[in-house]
Amino acid sequence: MPVHVLDHSLAKVHLTAMRDERTATEKFRWHLSRLAGLLFAEAAKDLELETIEVKTPLTTTQGHRIRRKVVLSPILRAGLGLVDGILPLVPDMIVAHIGICRNEETALPESYYAKLPSTLAEAEVFLLDPMLATGGSAVEAARQLKAAGANRLRLVCVVSAPEGIAAFKAAHPDVPVFTSAIDAGLNERCYIVPGLGDAGDRYFGT
Repeated sequence: MPVHVLDHSLAKVHLTAMRDERTATEKFRWHLSRLAGLLFAEAAKDLELETIEVKTPLTTTQGHRIRRKVVLSPILRAGLGLVDGILPLVPDMIVAHIGICRNEETALPESYYAKLPSTLAEAEVFLLDPMLATGGSAVEAARQLKAAGANRLRLVCVVSAPEGIAAFKAAHPDVPVFTSAIDAGLNERCYIVPGLGDAGDRYFGT
């Protein structure tokens, strides 16, 4: 499955503001929320629809609705930053949670929490993670979602490193990736360069 890089003028403006170290927490949150909406709109543009009949003030006409339930699955904690910008687009979405942290010494993922609905097999599932760095957290989260029944899965991330993309595609070649940028690579601490720092710290002000 391909990697989709969002080519949108507004996305580039929001991402630039998020990269800037001078951008304060409240502005970082605002820009991330707007960028999340743009990314989700791109990732969801080919969702399967069903035709319905609606009555307008003048007549009846044909319309559409999403065929399946939509599930957002943010990777805690930074993935939560994308949820607020996406929920208004499909207000009846289900939000599942997967808790995975990166061991700062080994850079390996450590899973500590999962709260997943029983309807994943019938849903369109969007895995949310702002930073696809080594790919470890996303690989593990996708594994857990598939084990719980998800078979229509997409990964949405803000910034990606080639190393993370390669690792994720090797583990989950059937899952499309949607991102707003593919950066140069990782530094010695496995942070994306140029990146935007620690997305969780910048979003939550910690």
